[in-house]
Amino acid sequence: MIPRLFCLLLAWLLPAGLAMALAIGQPLEFASEAQQRQYDTLVRELRCTVCQSETIHESNAELAADMRRRVHAMTLAGHDADAIVAFMVQRYGDYVRYRPPLQVNTWLLWASPFLLMLGGVLVWWRIVVGRRSMAERPGFTAQERAMLDRLRQADELRRS
Repeated sequence: MIPRLFCLLLAWLLPAGLAMALAIGQPLEFASEAQQRQYDTLVRELRCTVCQSETIHESNAELAADMRRRVHAMTLAGHDADAIVAFMVQRYGDYVRYRPPLQVNTWLLWASPFLLMLGGVLVWWRIVVGRRSMAERPGFTAQERAMLDRLRQADELRRS
């Protein structure tokens, strides 16, 4: 019974291990350590346009693999990081960057944290001012207090 269970478990886990090995791919060769660092930095700064929340380093999408191959080839060809990023932006748009530059079309993206903070401060200020004005309101007049007592007594009579 145990060998059969072991064989079933092995048959179930073996394809998963092979799939992980294929996803990792072959180790990349570089002419220098500087090229290796440039490649590692770029694949962690460029966004996969399919996954949209992962870098091309993290993504298993075919497009991310193609982008990694392109970055590798351009790095080996001697292109600097700015030229590779410019190529990727020209091909895929500014969305491919995890840290988009401050431009006319991205100013709202960069300003939104400050605008949200300002909105929060304004809401907080209105709440504080509103509480102060409520505390400064005068109490009931004698006539209003008498009317309130009559309404309470009438309500008690109805309940009993």
